[in-house]
Amino acid sequence: MSTLRLSHEEGRAVDVLAGDRLLCRYVYVSAVEHKESPKPYFHPLNSLAGDTLTNFRPNDHPWHHGLTFTLTEVSGMNFWGGPTCRPADGYQWRDDHGEQRHTAWTKLAAAGNQATLAHTLEWRTPKELIFREERTLDLAVDEAARSWSLRWRARLVNASGRELALGNPHSFGGKPGSHYTGLQFRGARELLDDHGDATIKISAEGGREGVDAVHGASARWMEWHGQLDESLRRVTIRFANNSGPLHWFVRRNYPLAAFPVQFDRDLALAANATLDVDHTLTFASP
Repeated sequence: MSTLRLSHEEGRAVDVLAGDRLLCRYVYVSAVEHKESPKPYFHPLNSLAGDTLTNFRPNDHPWHHGLTFTLTEVSGMNFWGGPTCRPADGYQWRDDHGEQRHTAWTKLAAAGNQATLAHTLEWRTPKELIFREERTLDLAVDEAARSWSLRWRARLVNASGRELALGNPHSFGGKPGSHYTGLQFRGARELLDDHGDATIKISAEGGREGVDAVHGASARWMEWHGQLDESLRRVTIRFANNSGPLHWFVRRNYPLAAFPVQFDRDLALAANATLDVDHTLTFASP
């Protein structure tokens, strides 16, 4: 059995190790440029077999940072990073980026096959505080299933003093189909390169299969069935929303998966109201 343990680089990152092998690294103080909307992220995030499953700052979208939780559009503020889409002129670089700042750890613990990383954060622009967040990350290894899981729970409180509109380029009419927002997983490039192999695929609850069937579909879970370069090992990643169905965002060529907090219309969040998310990702090496 792989006993989990933590290695803390104070003021920077926490490594989670399964025995002597790195399972994942959670960077809670990011050093990226402001235009990439700095935020905590997991990278590398590895399978139990040791294959790296995430991509950090890929050349097509450098503001994609492994596994992160973010919001695309918050009343004109961009916490996703990169160019912002507007109906009038599409994607443009704008001075509208926010960032997430770690404030305090509330729990750092590992025992047996489980570990918990819990902390508080502030979401800020250069001028104001937008959200206060409580985030809990629970990791568990299942040796028998050759898998491990990451449960990502977060509660955001609107601390801005006004109602906020949470949106995406699809919901405000900028770019249909682009409803990315929320928790996002930017995967290693080779994961979904099928090279003619029909077992490398995207599927979802209800028998859906393929990007066209899964993208935008309402389902409680979807899966990636992929293969890694070099080791040639297979991996299955299940993305599950624990509170019920959501409309999945998925791109195969990147590859990218997102858990949108809203879909075809903006979500109004009153002053002092909360936004709760509860997701689980499971990484299996069959």
